[in-house]
Amino acid sequence: MRRLFPVTDQTATRASDGGGGDVGAGGVGETPGASGAPGAPGAGPNDREWSLAELAAAYAYPESVTDPGGAPVPWLRANMVSTLDGAAQHDGKSQPISTAADMRIFGTLRGLADVVVVGAETVRQEGYRPARARAEFAEAREAAGQPPAPAIAIVSASLDLDFSLPLFTSPLTPTLILTGAAAAPDRVATAEKAGARVVVAGDGVGVEPARAVRALADLGFTRLLTEGGPRLLGQLVAAGVLDELCLTVSPMLTAGDAQRIAGGPSVAVPQRFALVSLLEEEGFLFGRYQRT
Repeated sequence: MRRLFPVTDQTATRASDGGGGDVGAGGVGETPGASGAPGAPGAGPNDREWSLAELAAAYAYPESVTDPGGAPVPWLRANMVSTLDGAAQHDGKSQPISTAADMRIFGTLRGLADVVVVGAETVRQEGYRPARARAEFAEAREAAGQPPAPAIAIVSASLDLDFSLPLFTSPLTPTLILTGAAAAPDRVATAEKAGARVVVAGDGVGVEPARAVRALADLGFTRLLTEGGPRLLGQLVAAGVLDELCLTVSPMLTAGDAQRIAGGPSVAVPQRFALVSLLEEEGFLFGRYQRT
């Protein structure tokens, strides 16, 4: 893996020397590897697999802040993959357009998050399981006051879910369900009996994205990660609550009629995001874009 952006004088020098432009795996705006330490990203001309610690540094959440009233301000990032022709899935799943490096980043983003927000349809299609604890992130999570693994928060109006799945029967951190106040009482009762925590985040049947983000923050979940699907991401974009998009561009073409990474109604004015980091491995591009 190599870093293509941000560009520094060292990047340009390495590129002109045939080094591939790798300047390290540190946070945005840093110049890691400048010391030339053996094994450090940027220390040599050849690409190599970055460690999870290096990826964690590259994808670190911004420092926590509070609003004028003293409430913690959440940060919501999305992690999605898209082919060159805009497909977010192939045969209904994202795995066929992914790669090993993409999955390492997927695991890293989960390792950093307090909670993973996902749509009910994606849970059904992708066969979601509970997030697992990973030894590589244990010390950092403990120091940050996080549980061993992030919670999974499912956005569902109908609560039409299989509560016999491990997502409900054996999570390390109890699974949450975000729904509306008008959700069917019997389904709410079934969910709670299965061990899920039901969080009301809307006055009607469905969930209001801004209320969902605020409700999670009020529960202490401020490092938010959503993995879609496209309909949920579209709702978050339309509501203006998405702070960051981590987008993998897969060097594949699928044609067909697969969904894009975000669906639903269009926004009145296109939202502008700024590129803050770009990595590359085997033709896959891994970008971080933040709201301007």
